Amino acid sequence: MRSVLIHGNLMGPDSMLILGIETSCDETGVALFDTDRGLLAHALFSQIDMHADYGGVVPELASRDHVRKLLPLCDQVIAEAGCTRKDIDGIAYTAGPGLVGALMVGGSVAHALGFALGVPVLGVHHMEGHLLAPMLEDNPPAFPFVALLVSGGHTQLVRVDGIGEYEMLGESVDDAAGEAFDKTAKMLGLDYPGGPRVAALAEKGVPDRYRFPRPMTDRPGLDFSFSGLKTYTLNTVNAAIDAGEFSEQVKADIALAFEAAVVDTLTIKCRRALEQTGCRRLVIAGGVSANKRLRAGLEKMARKLQAHVFYARPEFCTDNGAMIAYAGAQRMLAGQQDGERIVAVPRWPMNTLPPINEARANGLVD
Repeated sequence: MRSVLIHGNLMGPDSMLILGIETSCDETGVALFDTDRGLLAHALFSQIDMHADYGGVVPELASRDHVRKLLPLCDQVIAEAGCTRKDIDGIAYTAGPGLVGALMVGGSVAHALGFALGVPVLGVHHMEGHLLAPMLEDNPPAFPFVALLVSGGHTQLVRVDGIGEYEMLGESVDDAAGEAFDKTAKMLGLDYPGGPRVAALAEKGVPDRYRFPRPMTDRPGLDFSFSGLKTYTLNTVNAAIDAGEFSEQVKADIALAFEAAVVDTLTIKCRRALEQTGCRRLVIAGGVSANKRLRAGLEKMARKLQAHVFYARPEFCTDNGAMIAYAGAQRMLAGQQDGERIVAVPRWPMNTLPPINEARANGLVD
């Protein structure tokens, strides 16, 4: 099969209309991606309000809500795209990593629809979806590039030479950056989800009122560790409480110090990764990639290296169906599909994915 990259999409004579389904955690996402026309429609239902009462995601509640919302969202997206179910050529769903019950909901619906429509179905790697989300933009990155995948469950640096051609450069040895944001939010008495609320509070902080450590930046290597930073934040909070000085301004100052430490740590490691690989393109993806301070820090660093930073629009930084539809389309164009078995893999290293060998032959690489 011959295909070329035009505006970030693999295109060719064998065009496909792919329905993408995302149910890895607490977002129900659906999208329709056409390999000739691009993204046609997408919809997302967030369970944030439901889980906020518990201070975090309750897996059983998440699964039940996916059951309620998924098919109506599929029908909504198909109608908004001006299509019918019979127009669908394939269905992609998130197979992992994620909450196993939530993954099974998406996989079950995908396989049931695929069987009813007589179309192929493919389980997609959630983090590959995030990594490829910037390809949906008007100015997508060319291969090779370095990717920073940063979310609630993952903090990874990956060299990407093509779809499925991944070399792990570094990852967190304990807490992910997004997880550290959520735990810091709880320390500060902020609601779920914590990351955006910490960032919003940090806007009111006084710079340099506190100075937090930049973990693992004083040694070589590209791995991350945020558990120590989390402990340092907790100790700072407790000291302020004991001193009777835990005011709203102090909370904002702590939020800013924490956010600055995470951003500086990620930026330092990204600079090292670009220098180590010789790449001059950096992709940031995942929920934390929507953080404005992180984007500004990475862009400033990249300019000094004469490099370029790419990221998805904010609505495609968090979990969504569009990234799954796109990633699934690329692999389906290469002939991949599930058998009859639903795939649900709660833990799934991304560097075990098979490569799409067409990438270099068809204009995806400089």
